Amino acid sequence: MGNRVTRGDFEWVYTEQPHTQRRKEILAKYPEIKTLMGPDPHLKWIVSGMVFTQLLACYLVKDLSWKWVFFWAYAFGGCINHSLTLAIHDISHNVAFGNKQARWNRWFAIFANLPVGVPYSASFKKYHIDHHRYLGGDSLDVDIPTDFEGWFFCTPLRKLLWLFLQPLFYSLRPLYVNPKAITRMEILNALVQFSIDLIIYYLWGLKAVIYLIAGTILCLGFHPISGHFIAEHYMFLKGYETYSYYGPLNWLTFNVGYHMEHHDFPSIPGCRLPMVKKIAAEYYDNLPHHQSWIRVLWDFVFDDTLGPYSRVKRLCKLAKES
Repeated sequence: MGNRVTRGDFEWVYTEQPHTQRRKEILAKYPEIKTLMGPDPHLKWIVSGMVFTQLLACYLVKDLSWKWVFFWAYAFGGCINHSLTLAIHDISHNVAFGNKQARWNRWFAIFANLPVGVPYSASFKKYHIDHHRYLGGDSLDVDIPTDFEGWFFCTPLRKLLWLFLQPLFYSLRPLYVNPKAITRMEILNALVQFSIDLIIYYLWGLKAVIYLIAGTILCLGFHPISGHFIAEHYMFLKGYETYSYYGPLNWLTFNVGYHMEHHDFPSIPGCRLPMVKKIAAEYYDNLPHHQSWIRVLWDFVFDDTLGPYSRVKRLCKLAKES
């Protein structure tokens, strides 16, 4: 691809994020898209099935050798856990039970969090709102790497290491970039999560707990599904800050690949985002998009013009809380 961003700093822009204007234009032309908003009635059952599948897996791995525990954590359990983090992403937009049942969504996210092994859902919700409201916002959007990450992880070997360490950076970066007070829901999230971890340890031993946590760390790091972290907002073409992916891995990730559509309409559940693209095809078909998350990871590591600095940044004014 040509016209890529240069290394050395982020790509600073002085315009509003593109999703707000596109949303207005699409809704004006296709008001029927509003009917796609609202809860996904199947999400709670799919997520529940995934949670209980992982509990069954904990029982099945308890007597395996360590090499097979880690193999199945990477090849199977971690895929489910990564998928559950993306279910939590959808739930953070209240699409499990609807906006009128916000607390049910919060508690269900804590339930979906259980196989992940570490408390995640409440903190994710707190920061993900800012990612949509202040996309690329300096010191506001914690999805943006720090200056240190951009400066240090600039060679193929270092970028590969950065991909392995993604779970660490995603966990610690908010505490450095935009620290917020711990909420009651985060405390409850931690209490429930660690209680379940202890129960699993009591019932099935250490290997079951390690199976869950190792799967999460491995599959949120260097793994084909993790290509979505890079594909979504890293600027492969100058001037474009959000990209979609329409490939088969969307079946495992609640359509997170439909990322332009998601940022245009965050209240539409992932299962209906393909319908957005179909209805408003002229708004999406000619925008650059990715064909493969594996190719995204390869290009990110080996293309000298790509790295943690390949992100759009802007200065945003704090919105008034309603």
